[in-house]
Formats: sequence, C-alpha cells, structure tokens
Amino acid sequence: MQAKQSVYDYYCKNGMKIDKILNEIDEQGDAHVGSSAQTPIREDAFELSDIEKVALINKDVKHIMETLGLDLTDDSLKGTPQRVAKMFVNEIFAGLNPERKPIASTFENKYKYGEMLVEKNITVYSTCEHHLLPIVGKAHVAYISKGRVIGLSKMNRIVDYFAKRPQVQERMTMQIVQELQKALGTPDVACVVDAKHLCVNSRGIRDIDSSTVTSEFGGAFKEKSVKREFLDYIKLDTIF
Repeated sequence: MQAKQSVYDYYCKNGMKIDKILNEIDEQGDAHVGSSAQTPIREDAFELSDIEKVALINKDVKHIMETLGLDLTDDSLKGTPQRVAKMFVNEIFAGLNPERKPIASTFENKYKYGEMLVEKNITVYSTCEHHLLPIVGKAHVAYISKGRVIGLSKMNRIVDYFAKRPQVQERMTMQIVQELQKALGTPDVACVVDAKHLCVNSRGIRDIDSSTVTSEFGGAFKEKSVKREFLDYIKLDTIF
C-alpha cells in the first residue's frame, strides 16, 4: 500500500512533467520516424524459445489486466493472458522469427514472359509499432522478370511475413520490395500498400475514413510510363 501511495505522490508532484514526456513520445510515434528499412530487433531476440516467450508474456499480460482492475477469476477473462501471449508469439508477431520466413522459390522463365506481372489486393494484417493496434489493408506487388519467376502464392506469403510484426507501413513496403528483388535477382519490383491504421481510426483523431498509401518503386518502375502502367493495373476491377 505504501508503494502505491508513493507512486501516486510522485505523480501528483511530477504529473505535468510526465504528461509532457508522454505527449512528446506520442508525437514522435505519429511522425513515423525510422532509422532504416530493417525491423529494430535486439541481438538476443532469439535466445528464448517460443514457449518461454509465451510464458513470460502471459505473466506480463496478466499484470496489465490486473493493473487495470480486471477480475481474472472471471470465466471470461481467466484465459485471456495465455491467449494473448500465444497470439503475439505464434500469430500477429510471428514475422519477427526468421525461421518462419517463407522460402522464396523461383523458377526459370521458360515461357519468356517479358511483361509486368501484378499480384494485387493481397490482404495485409499488421500491427502499428507505436500503439500496437491493427493495420488492415491491401498490398499490390509487381515485377518484371529478368529470367526468373516466383510462385504467385510466395508473393502473398512474403507480404504476410513482413506484415506479421510491429510495423511502420513505410518500412513494410520497402521490406517487401527488397525481399522480392533479392529473390528474383532484379531491381524491377514495385509495391503499393493502402491500409487503415486503427491508431488513427479508433483513437486520437478517430478519423474512420482515412487510409494511408505507401509505395516503393525499383528499377524500371521508376520510369513514368512503367509506373503508370502498374498503377492502372491496380485500378482494374477484379473479375470475380
């Protein structure tokens, strides 16, 4: 009880300073500043097994819920910490684990297809790294073969892999392009992502209609005519 009181007293004395710091952190998050196209992962990130991570996160989620005043003996809540922990490690942040990276198998372009290949409307489910709220949208990916082609489902899997981690949309868009460039051995890759951020739609400004569009154009896609062709393909109605 004394410890809780001391924290309360500290806040009463320093509340304005704390609020200012939190506001500054919040503003930095909204600014989407990033140091590189690589996800910031510590060197010791994989020293713990997934099972160990689930156990630790379970305890942390339980502590958060109890701090919020929730009764974890209730039948509806008592399993929540474990469910959240497993979801974090095995699902929505599974893309942090390089062992889950899809094998980007490519094949010789024997049919000599030399035009643009576009895979559009790839579903994106990601998580904003500033508030840990969902990012939901579509990715449109294209490449021009330089002798190698990639299975269509691999493009979807690459998008999904980089989406399944705390993300900044700009970084995710770049990571998708860089991974496909590496796999295909060509700079001629492009990606456009159009997504809603619940950190904007459901909190803060609460603008439910806005979405964020990011793009990365490599090689030939930097040419105005090629870029225009790709963007025109995206606008085409899907047959089904």
